[in-house]
Amino acid sequence: MSDGFAFDGGFGIGDEDDEPIDASIQQMYQEMILDASRQAHGQRADLAKDASEEDGSQAALVARSQAHLDCLVGQSHQFNPTCGDEVLLRVEAKDGVIESVGWNGHGCAISTASLSIMCDLAEGRTIDEFTRLYQAFRELMDSRGRGVDEPTEDLLGDAVAFQGVSRFPMRIKCALLGWEAAKASLAEVLLQSDKTSAAETNTVAKDGGSMMKDAARTSERKRA
Repeated sequence: MSDGFAFDGGFGIGDEDDEPIDASIQQMYQEMILDASRQAHGQRADLAKDASEEDGSQAALVARSQAHLDCLVGQSHQFNPTCGDEVLLRVEAKDGVIESVGWNGHGCAISTASLSIMCDLAEGRTIDEFTRLYQAFRELMDSRGRGVDEPTEDLLGDAVAFQGVSRFPMRIKCALLGWEAAKASLAEVLLQSDKTSAAETNTVAKDGGSMMKDAARTSERKRA
């Protein structure tokens, strides 16, 4: 059964308008993508259950975050109608650091490998660091096979294996699926964080106002 991932000529070798990728590097990138798709990291069967039940609601996610060391939780469902790739991805973050990334879904080798590598790269990073990583991957996908500069390659790590994929617009969507899901999930986390900060600010202001009123009453009693 084919997963829709074509290897022959699939990594941009030999086109006149593009700088060719060295054959040995091409082979290495192919192997990296295949390995990552066959041993997908971050895959969680429990997310499929959540998606079909009411406990997958945002309110339940917030409640669940309290049970996970006060992590904030965001999740996103993404679907690529062109290839049929589909993913439900969940992110847990605490104090601005990504604690875990989990997903469930199905798709071609490219989307699965990209999800797996993205999970490895995301966990342990701050949200700001992941944002820069996401932007670097988008830059790679926009390069049309030409790749990115060395510092950006270093930032991308194993994700640079998708350089050849960037020559094929239909395959770019496959590679970006998990990254877009992570971006949307982290947007939910940041929204929750803003709401939490606002609530805490209101609580502090209320408590501070009460303290000032108590102090004023005490002062009036002393003058009396």
